[in-house]
Amino acid sequence: MYLEIVTPGKKVYEGETSIVTFPGTDGSFQVMNDHAPMVSTLSKGRVVYKDQQGTHSVEITGGIVEVLNNKVTLLADALKEKEEA
Repeated sequence: MYLEIVTPGKKVYEGETSIVTFPGTDGSFQVMNDHAPMVSTLSKGRVVYKDQQGTHSVEITGGIVEVLNNKVTLLADALKEKEEA
């Protein structure tokens, strides 16, 4: 699926991913390929996504995510990017 992470200042990530974990306002949740369409608000926490280069994360202060037709768009405030093993 295609993931796009956008902040007020820049586009943080754009590319193919296999799974994304979000800090939802009602608890964390994961999105995988062919997920049902949805829109959700996000709270402060870590967004973790996996692509061909490995697992990455971005700390956000909140935002909104939309999932539609294997495209995931995250509009968020990003604090910093982290690489994970």
